[in-house]
Amino acid sequence: MIIMILTSYMKRGIKMFSRLISLIGIDNFKLIQQKKVLVFGLGGVGGYVCEMLCRSGITNLGICDFDTIAISNKNRQIIALDSTIGKLKTEVMKDRLKDINKDISVETYNFKVDENTINKIKPVYDYVIDCIDDINGKLAIIKYSYANNIKIISSMGTGNKLDPNMFKIKKINQTKVCPLAKIMRHRLKKLNITDLPVLYSEEEPLVKNAKEIPSSIFTPAAAGILLARWVILDIINIADF
Repeated sequence: MIIMILTSYMKRGIKMFSRLISLIGIDNFKLIQQKKVLVFGLGGVGGYVCEMLCRSGITNLGICDFDTIAISNKNRQIIALDSTIGKLKTEVMKDRLKDINKDISVETYNFKVDENTINKIKPVYDYVIDCIDDINGKLAIIKYSYANNIKIISSMGTGNKLDPNMFKIKKINQTKVCPLAKIMRHRLKKLNITDLPVLYSEEEPLVKNAKEIPSSIFTPAAAGILLARWVILDIINIADF
């Protein structure tokens, strides 16, 4: 019976997911394919989020970023290549995702998110993953998600760190060490938001008084994987948070 179901799905163009279906079951896979996910920020974290979601069966994805790819992105961003320098991150990511799974639907939003631009996005999504580092933008995303009853998880700081093992996913009021989480915790408390799921690191920042945020591939990539994993597991009701 299982073989017959898998064969049927393979004929419909998703042979690429046969091993995932073997792992989580066809019913759970169907749940994943029904969900719409919106990702804000396509940098070191968000790029890996999109990659993981696409390779995990998400076929309705929204991506929002205003920036173009710079040569300084190449040390950590999955879409940063010599061939993509200067191109819009949203367009490069869309092309990459379509190259992975031609059946994926990708809606692109090419603007910097804030209190005004957030309303350009129709609340048709089941999940939001916040991967930006602008505080006001993060607050706009969180308020938008709460107002529209959209499940959300937010990434805190991943720069100036080297140890992926120090990441945790907890409610914002349970965070510690992370400087960005401290600011967000304070700002969200004023909005009576204390239960926001966030990914953060308990690793102390490595470089003091840096002129720009130091970064490596290890932590943002790991953060992206963990954020995507959280959403996928939540969809199929086996989340460990």
